[in-house]
Amino acid sequence: MTGFESVFFGEAAKSLAGLVLKTAWEVGNKPIDEPIKRLIFTASGQYVQNYEQRHGNLKVVCVRMDAPVRLDEVYTAVQVLERSQVGYFESAATLQDLFREKGRGFEFQKIERQDGITVANQQQYLMVLGSPGVGKSTFLRKVGLEALKQKKGAFQHECLPVFLKLQDFNSTEITLDQLIIHEFATCGFPEPEKTAKSFLQKGKLLILLDGLDEVATDHVDRAITQIQNFGDRHRNNRFIASCRIAAYKSGFQRFKDIVIAAFDDGQIEEFIRHWFRLEPEIASQCWDLLKQTEYAATKELAQTPLLLTLLCVVYDESQNFPKNRAAVYGEALDVLLKKWAAEKRLKRDPIYRELSPELEQILLAEIAYTSFAADQLFFSKREVTRQIKDFLVNNLNAPQHLDGEAVLTAIEVQQGLFVERARDTYSFSHLTFQEYLTAQHLAQQPDLMQALVEQHLTDDRWREVFLLVAGSLSNATPLLELMAAKTPTLLATEKLKALVNWVDSATAGSLGDYKPAAKRVAALTLTLHLSQSIDLNLDFSRSLDLNLDLSRFLDFNLSLDLYHFFFHLDRSRFFSLNRPREFAKIKIFKQVDFTVLMARLSGLKARIPEGELSEEFYQRFANQLVQIWCGALHLQPEWLELSEQEVESLKKYLSANQLLIRCKEAAVRVSRESWAGIEQRMLTVEDEEKV
Repeated sequence: MTGFESVFFGEAAKSLAGLVLKTAWEVGNKPIDEPIKRLIFTASGQYVQNYEQRHGNLKVVCVRMDAPVRLDEVYTAVQVLERSQVGYFESAATLQDLFREKGRGFEFQKIERQDGITVANQQQYLMVLGSPGVGKSTFLRKVGLEALKQKKGAFQHECLPVFLKLQDFNSTEITLDQLIIHEFATCGFPEPEKTAKSFLQKGKLLILLDGLDEVATDHVDRAITQIQNFGDRHRNNRFIASCRIAAYKSGFQRFKDIVIAAFDDGQIEEFIRHWFRLEPEIASQCWDLLKQTEYAATKELAQTPLLLTLLCVVYDESQNFPKNRAAVYGEALDVLLKKWAAEKRLKRDPIYRELSPELEQILLAEIAYTSFAADQLFFSKREVTRQIKDFLVNNLNAPQHLDGEAVLTAIEVQQGLFVERARDTYSFSHLTFQEYLTAQHLAQQPDLMQALVEQHLTDDRWREVFLLVAGSLSNATPLLELMAAKTPTLLATEKLKALVNWVDSATAGSLGDYKPAAKRVAALTLTLHLSQSIDLNLDFSRSLDLNLDLSRFLDFNLSLDLYHFFFHLDRSRFFSLNRPREFAKIKIFKQVDFTVLMARLSGLKARIPEGELSEEFYQRFANQLVQIWCGALHLQPEWLELSEQEVESLKKYLSANQLLIRCKEAAVRVSRESWAGIEQRMLTVEDEEKV
């Protein structure tokens, strides 16, 4: 026991003993026997210790944690919403439009959030709702810990917390009174029945009822009735209950309903810093990585504390997230489909005794693919019920007698993979899961690969699916070959083909010790800047970003100085002579006399007049500068005069090359020989006579 824990136990036990004596044993001025006082103090210490051991540690069995951690050390303040604020929208079409505007994530409205413990202080009866893994049980445990700290805790009411797991409410003979008395008796309080009765009469209990949805189906009605009656009889006490939102039927009139909000960025960062509290640099690195655009889908999972815990454990193993994200998402899905349900003992549902996790995942993958291919993130209850029914009927090994609507309800309530977003309108809980399951369906259907590449290679909506398919295949080589064959066809005009052909011929055989593809990327970066110098209205920003990214993946350090080569029309950048020197150093071009180039640029710079320069002069100067560079590089100036359509075509071409490289990085297995050929052909145009 650490020094902190010793102080906590000592102070909490002393405060609790005082509360017990005052509540159950003090009668007028009659003194209390010393042996009774000692028993109560010892029992109070045992009560605090029991609560801390049972509920003060975080050990998620379904996540590969080596040892539990103290809840107080990693707890991130819960934020809650009024249940009425989590409203239904008018239609699936409205939801689809809102989602497209937002990008990723299903929280469409800016709703005022409240601190969870603050609300717990304000409300005597509280029903905490939320999806699986969102932190309902953790919140109840934390409120109990704060109550044990008495005046030093965040819970402001003088109460003894009693934490009751409602999944134990599995017999008609068990009552809430008995469960509370048992808590006092277990710790050795003298006359536990008298003590419990006194606490209830004087309103000194904080009764934490965890997991109403985990009560066995045949005992639910009785549990609800008993909780309502118990609350009526002991209305001076405080109550906090929890339930999965999809399972809650609003049957508690006294209780204020609130919903735990998904973690926002501030909470995600706070949780990560708590988790890596002994290694703040690791925490910063983890958070910085998660904020990158590349990991937007991964960060989406981090909105759920259970899955954020998994991500922290995964990151802790290698101080990175695996390039094969399919493995991480698969583990996250496995947590919800199998491990979390097993830990919560939810397999008692008769549906799960007959529908195996393997069959369920195939079913979910089929639903995910069908809706994603139709650009439907939201689907009607009738539609998904029909899909479930068809799957069960047409699959020889599936339990055909199961009701489709009952299966939908079980998936929604027990695992939280489906969420009702509007009246009878559902979506997957995270877009990430829909993308992953879509990829799983594709990985099991090789005949769909050709259509995937032909129809969606340049569709940003499918980029994550491509990466996940590559990571799910036992051998991604055929997929990469299809992508590599499709990519050159994205060069829509002869001018673009000529430009790419020049990039290849101008760098082939040069002395720079880089991959040929990397040289071509650097050369194309220069030409894009030259092209923008001719037409300042052209937007090459994304193309330049893609080039920088391609260069990084091809093990070539395309410096930021080169990246900004011709990007701004100010004297310090536009007339600098350092850029030619840098190109000369990296040796990516053949047959270029950089000494002559620098002399011509110096001569041009010497002709700049003093004083204010007009825009007309800048444009004329830019044209002369481009002419000098084009002459030195043997580049036709007309190849740089690109239309907006050609710019978009080039962006798609570069984006497809980038995706091709990232799929290779995400894959489990790729043929070395095949990839060498793909990389050798990257940013080249094949001779049509040879095709």
